[in-house]
Amino acid sequence: MITDQSPATQPVALNKDDRVAVLLAGYGEVQSYRDLSSYNQAATKYIASQFVAIPKWLYPLAGWLLALQDWYNFGVKHHHFMSPENEMFEKQRLGIEEQLQTRWGNPVQVFKGFYFCEPFVQEVVADIIQQGFENLLIYPLLVVDSAFTGKIAVEQVNEVIAATESDHELQHSPFKTIRYIPAFATEPTYIDLLVRQIKEALNQSLASGFFESQIGIILTVHGGPEKAKGLLTGVIDGQALYDRVSAQLQHEYPLISIGWINHDTPFVNWSQPNLKQAAKNLIESGAKTILFKPLGWVTENYETILDVEDAIKSLQRQYPTVAYTRLDCVNDDPEFMKIAAEWANPDIEAMLSAPKYQEHIQTRRFDFD
Repeated sequence: MITDQSPATQPVALNKDDRVAVLLAGYGEVQSYRDLSSYNQAATKYIASQFVAIPKWLYPLAGWLLALQDWYNFGVKHHHFMSPENEMFEKQRLGIEEQLQTRWGNPVQVFKGFYFCEPFVQEVVADIIQQGFENLLIYPLLVVDSAFTGKIAVEQVNEVIAATESDHELQHSPFKTIRYIPAFATEPTYIDLLVRQIKEALNQSLASGFFESQIGIILTVHGGPEKAKGLLTGVIDGQALYDRVSAQLQHEYPLISIGWINHDTPFVNWSQPNLKQAAKNLIESGAKTILFKPLGWVTENYETILDVEDAIKSLQRQYPTVAYTRLDCVNDDPEFMKIAAEWANPDIEAMLSAPKYQEHIQTRRFDFD
């Protein structure tokens, strides 16, 4: 019989007990404005408190105040905006799972969990344990900032493990192996995809009528504070990603700049230049058209949409003769689904080949690469 599948793409034969849960983790964004307060309270706990001293008793108040700000921003200023992030994240989950199951079969399943809204990472991990998965691959997927925001996934997974291990009815640890996929800032396949998408956009008459030296390209990356309890806030990873993408473009398009999307906070120094300053710098160097391309995000969200559109509106008032274009994230691009699945394959293979421990042995193994 002739088959269309090559040995490399056929599902790998696995024992029935060998199963891997791949946990895609991201921020998530509220689908109801009623949830803004709880969302921002969680964000205060896991992010803001890392670089601003906030007593725990102030979390609820901070969440409420930030919710008022978001309600005005989303509901009033932007006409009841609702982020497409959660819907796009589900498309990514389905696409990555399809790719992984082509190779590994049904024993590998992909779950999704959000830091600040449902389905919460903690709830998803508890469900994974309940379903009997003994191998967990933590896969932060939204921003390149793995060294800071990506570790929130690890923190929340550990919270569930600690609660599970305190259950005296449990006779063994919930997982045999746990692995972690770090930031994708230096992944060649992702960098090549971004470069290709930018060039395709430029070739589709977005910049027709201009010399290459008159085309400004701003590569947007999630900003970060300079200091955060000694943690790397993603600025290093974001800069590394920008450097690699711009290196492939600048010989042809010399007016390229990083553009940090910041959440400006009092008394905190954020990465520079921000979106508007980056655009102004390029315009003053002769740019007649400006393209904004998200680098630090793989999924569209309110930052990649609203923050960029707000910057464009402000720039249009100051530089009305300049043309502006906002490009999309990679989102559910089939090529990105293949790339993202490939990042997971080495860890899945490592977990499935790891020594199996007897259930009565109280052994815990955590493989964080």
